[in-house]
Amino acid sequence: MARQARAVATQQQIVLRAAEVFDRVGYYGARVEEIVESARITKGALYFHFGSKDGLARHIIGEQQRLAVRSLEAIESTDASALEQMVMLCHEMARQTTDPLMRAGIRLTVELGPADALGDAPADPFLPWTEWATRLATRAVEEGDIVETVSPPMLARHLIGAVTGAQLVSRVRTWFTDLDGRVEEMWQVLLPGIVPAGRHDRILSASSARWCAEPV
Repeated sequence: MARQARAVATQQQIVLRAAEVFDRVGYYGARVEEIVESARITKGALYFHFGSKDGLARHIIGEQQRLAVRSLEAIESTDASALEQMVMLCHEMARQTTDPLMRAGIRLTVELGPADALGDAPADPFLPWTEWATRLATRAVEEGDIVETVSPPMLARHLIGAVTGAQLVSRVRTWFTDLDGRVEEMWQVLLPGIVPAGRHDRILSASSARWCAEPV
């Protein structure tokens, strides 16, 4: 059991340090030697756990996608309205971009593209967020919280793009310290235009909706 626990701890250490390197310099800029040095392990340990740099990158992509989907499922299982869940989704997506592992997974997926060095095609890292946002927007229209003239797929694409842009600007300017405020401002501008006039009294509560992940 002690040996197994050490193996798990070593694997987690490799993933964390590798994610930081991939986030900083990308897949092609990352050297195995730098990852090994940062994680304070041997090359043999890295190859034992992941087989190769490609295998390590694939693992990080998988972890990023798994954590994203898990949070989306948790948000959708709450008792909040679909509109409130959309706000939660955007704030959670923004929060996850402050995590090097999540940023690394997204960067690796984007960099490797459809004809990648791993020999397969990683999924679009923004696709789960967009699909969930589309489903929630459709429900919000049905629930009467969004005007019927709004296209759910178009709104979803706009939201995911806007959050992505907000995190990029926030990273450059304040290293994410103002990211939550930027996403909140986005909703303050957007909600009056998509919520029916008769329901504007719900805008304040909707814009303040948040979801907090439970400790793992």
